[in-house]
Amino acid sequence: MSAETPLIKANGRVLSTMEEDGSRRWLCPRLAPGRFWFGRRLVAYVLIAIYAFVPFVTINGKPAVLLDLTHRRFTFFGFTFLPTDTILLALSAVVAILLVFLTTALLGRIWCGWACPQTVYLEFVFRPIERLFMGRQGVGGKPRAGLARWRFVGMYATFFVLSLHLANTFLAYFVGASTLHSWILGSPLHHPAGFVIVAAVTGLMMFNFGFFREQTCLIACPYGRLQSVLLDRSSLIISYDVTRGEPRGKKKRGLVAGDEMGRLPAGKLSLPVVSTALQSRTPVSTPPHNGDCIDCGLCVAVCPTGIDIRDGLQFECVGCAQCIDVCDDVMTKIQRPKGLIRYGSQAGMAGERVRLIRPRVIIYPLIILAIGTLLGFLLLTRSPVDVVVLRGPGQPFLVLADDQIANVLRVKLTNRTDESQRLVMTVVGAEGIRGVASQAVVELPPQQTWTESVEVFAPQSIFTGKGSTDVTVRVTSVTGAAVQVDRAFKLLGPMSRPVPAATQQGVLP
Repeated sequence: MSAETPLIKANGRVLSTMEEDGSRRWLCPRLAPGRFWFGRRLVAYVLIAIYAFVPFVTINGKPAVLLDLTHRRFTFFGFTFLPTDTILLALSAVVAILLVFLTTALLGRIWCGWACPQTVYLEFVFRPIERLFMGRQGVGGKPRAGLARWRFVGMYATFFVLSLHLANTFLAYFVGASTLHSWILGSPLHHPAGFVIVAAVTGLMMFNFGFFREQTCLIACPYGRLQSVLLDRSSLIISYDVTRGEPRGKKKRGLVAGDEMGRLPAGKLSLPVVSTALQSRTPVSTPPHNGDCIDCGLCVAVCPTGIDIRDGLQFECVGCAQCIDVCDDVMTKIQRPKGLIRYGSQAGMAGERVRLIRPRVIIYPLIILAIGTLLGFLLLTRSPVDVVVLRGPGQPFLVLADDQIANVLRVKLTNRTDESQRLVMTVVGAEGIRGVASQAVVELPPQQTWTESVEVFAPQSIFTGKGSTDVTVRVTSVTGAAVQVDRAFKLLGPMSRPVPAATQQGVLP
């Protein structure tokens, strides 16, 4: 394309966060306190409290949540997962993903608008602080012009302190509250990795909440783009009632703009007006008749992602319900029924039947129930000592001079309990089989793993014709509660009696 070729001018704004000239459109949403806003604020404060206090809560002497990457131990509310718990972790991840699918199919993006950390902290922590310093407390919107520089310095300094606190709390989930406390009081030179993590997380939070903001939801997070496969026409979303709201136009207070179903507005209306509307089933309004939407634009002004909900379902909508609160307030002022913008579904808004029972809301719970039952069974029945029997390196077996066959095993022991275990290993099988461990008794500390070598000797005669025999490696605890774990193993040997070495060299035995 040559430099003289004119560019095609966009017909209006292409993206809600981009101006027509391609520059970023900075969003400063107005505040619309309402029933949903108060509900979201209560949920947000509860979630913030949970995030702040969970690292300091202990259950059975262990942190409620601890993701110890260094020692590869993950504790969740009394249950500790070790690296050997791959199946348990995989099942837990599948259940969590399916719960997201089910919740989205039923309630739409309720997570994004009510519980996502991005929404919780941006809308109920950082933006209120911004409004306080920018002189827009309680109303929101664009900052006043000509603000003193100290306001910006104070705002970003407060952002930094909050980000630093959140970063330290984040680190507590990985190292524990006691370790974090000692690190805060000590020199960063004694724990450089922790210091770097806190510095990096603090910087990322400053970038996110101070600059990137709604772009995290629109660009970085893929959840909105998954709506096309996670939602259906009966899923709960925030919708604009087109049949009631269109055509848009200004109206005078108190005039009835009902619809073909005879719906009437709230407020004090005279008896003749109500009677006329009920009898004729037609709107009573000053001509020309318009829908209930007065095209005030407040639903766009309060949207944290800058979209117009009247354009239909959009992936940028995070389901925050601010447009519902502000629209209900407008409807009350002009004496019209609330709910022009409301929680609904595409099917409901189109006058179709809303199906609460549909394939995906049946299949998801059945799969979650099946996997959850299996996960619970595995958690409740898992042994306090995990035993894995592996074949030793090198030759599969050795032929000894006294007609004995030797197999070398490696027994991997994992102590899942919070107490030390004294373990004894034996080998049970056919007559003449015996096992010899490198240690008679293994002292295994809590939450630790140890690999022990075991030599198993068996008569050569039991292998003739089949080349293998089954044995059981038994691990027994001699301390604390009685623990016995059996693991089946197959010993290998020759399928026929080998020729003596002397005969192979031409010398008769």
